Amino acid sequence: MALIVLVNLAAIGYRITDGWDWGDCYWMVLITLSTLGFSDGTTQVLTTSGRVVTALSLIGGLVVVQFAIQSVLGLSESGYFRRLRERKFRHWLRSMDNHVILCGYGRIGREIAEQLDREGVELLVVEMDPDRREEAEDQGLAVLMADATLDETLIEAGIHRCRSLVAALPSNAANLYVVLSARGIRPDCRLIARADSEEAERKLRLAGADQVVSPYVAGGRTMAATALRPLAVSFMELLAGSDCEVEEFQLSEEPHRLEALEGRTLAELQLGRRSGALVLAIRSPEPETGLSNLIANPGGDVRLAPGQLLVVMGSKEQLRHFGKLLGPSLADVGSMPA
Repeated sequence: MALIVLVNLAAIGYRITDGWDWGDCYWMVLITLSTLGFSDGTTQVLTTSGRVVTALSLIGGLVVVQFAIQSVLGLSESGYFRRLRERKFRHWLRSMDNHVILCGYGRIGREIAEQLDREGVELLVVEMDPDRREEAEDQGLAVLMADATLDETLIEAGIHRCRSLVAALPSNAANLYVVLSARGIRPDCRLIARADSEEAERKLRLAGADQVVSPYVAGGRTMAATALRPLAVSFMELLAGSDCEVEEFQLSEEPHRLEALEGRTLAELQLGRRSGALVLAIRSPEPETGLSNLIANPGGDVRLAPGQLLVVMGSKEQLRHFGKLLGPSLADVGSMPA
């Protein structure tokens, strides 16, 4: 404030004493306070009163400018600008919606982040390690440096608005804590967790994880599939790098929401022809056994029923159109890794 007052008073002084226009007045103040002087090539001739204004400006500038610089340095040393950036970041966090929360940016986390980034999915990384945080930020990712096992961290990360949460921390116990916290805060959140053993996988599922992935098991299956069915694996890799996606369309279990679909066959509905998407499989729940019946490559005579899960492949636009055709009968949509 003192600097602003000094600049305006000096400009008014030049205006009164020398009669310059405001542009010349403020330019004279600038070159005076910056000690640039007439070395910029200006040919303004100062009156005696103008020299007095210049002298007072210099004397005031020595005090005020030094005080202003010290104040700015003091704010920086006290962490004011860092807190300002954190406040702005947290305000931005509250605006995030339909994003994926990735807890942990280790080797697995990096691969997940790269895949989601290629898919154009908004991602928030939750990481405690400063080095990993810096590495994620270097990749242009938004990082919340906090403990993912705490309820307040997940709430701040926007778990009530996210599309899914991935627990990819290096410790099974930490992933278990994350799943328990997330399931307690938001029961309908889709949770994917990493596990290093069958026991950890069982406990994570009991804790509420929708999907548990073991890097070693998944890697072994991929290597075995490559040895037995190399063309199929190559096709899936090709699919992952294309515009084609695979999504799950969960039909509602409430019969009144399926009035337009229930009991009708795929041939009657013509969902594939009208949307351009391809129905790969349909999973139907079996109430008697609690298991599910999977129909791969369903024919036109397959009838839709409440609670079914449709696995559909197509472009983003085709899948979006497919969802619109299902209308109110659609309960949830989830992307599947190709």
